[in-house]
Amino acid sequence: MLWALLQGESSVACLAELAGAAPTAVSQHLAKLRLAGLVKGRREGTFVYYSAADDHVRRLLRQALFHADHLDRGDDAEPAAAIRAVAGD
Repeated sequence: MLWALLQGESSVACLAELAGAAPTAVSQHLAKLRLAGLVKGRREGTFVYYSAADDHVRRLLRQALFHADHLDRGDDAEPAAAIRAVAGD
């Protein structure tokens, strides 16, 4: 879900479809992520659209995903330079 939120804001229904999970489970996870300050919600009518809380959270998520991906590949590349290139920082 967090990877999806790096792409932009999304509704519970979209996130549930992407994750292959029930909307109620996704909603519960989002509530916990919101309490932790990692995501924020924007209400539009009856829908709530979620996104990463801020630029700091987006950078942390990119770094965590980069790290996990390169651990899987056994890549010893310097993560900071690659993250900046991917993130456009």
